[in-house]
Amino acid sequence: MSDSTTQSGDWLRRFHPADAAPTRLVCFPHAGGSATYYFPVSQALSPAVDVVAVQYPGRQDRRGEEPVDDVCKLADILAEVLRPWTDRPFALFGHSLGATLAYEVALRLEADGVDPVTLFASGRRAPACHREGSKVYLSDDATLLGTIKELSGTSPQLLEDDELMRSLLPAIRADYKAAETYRRHPGTPLLRCPVITLTGDADPEVTRAEAEAWESHTAGAFTLHEYAGGHFYLNDHAPAVIARIREALVR
Repeated sequence: MSDSTTQSGDWLRRFHPADAAPTRLVCFPHAGGSATYYFPVSQALSPAVDVVAVQYPGRQDRRGEEPVDDVCKLADILAEVLRPWTDRPFALFGHSLGATLAYEVALRLEADGVDPVTLFASGRRAPACHREGSKVYLSDDATLLGTIKELSGTSPQLLEDDELMRSLLPAIRADYKAAETYRRHPGTPLLRCPVITLTGDADPEVTRAEAEAWESHTAGAFTLHEYAGGHFYLNDHAPAVIARIREALVR
């Protein structure tokens, strides 16, 4: 790929470029997350898989940019950004908000005849499952920070840096708004690609039934893998999750 394509503006990060890899994995972060969350995944899978991580505006080196608080708007942008990266078989992996976003991006790419080989949906209820009354994004700063702490997905060192955490609140709030106001459009077609759902058995954000409901969104194969743990079960089971990804993508 050319240098300009490799950069893909500000949206994508390749920590361990694997130009010869036969398969590419595009990773979508959770609410409040950043591309660097997937550094260990990239490190573990390279050079067998070329891992590309999405960097949303409003965090890390994009902290000065306005966050995007709408899943469909983000999906429109990222589907365009990712089209040059579909030059080989590719899969999408998203955790929490990232799973919903990966799903919407997959819909847009498939509408253009570009099918992912797999969608990995982690830590997120199926798009058709809504929980009315959940409006964390409208809460005050202390409540929003408390929610982040309860989910145990942020490092203790970062949580202890009050000034830094407060500087991240606009992006976190925008992400929660995107997740909580998202609604799957009526008449949305089924995905053609297989869906592999991963979930924690004690995740307060996803019941087993809500995880199983992903099956109703694809005409392809469906598999559910459950792990011990909460919303960020994958932090405790990273080797097993990465092995699952490798098994699905590396032939």
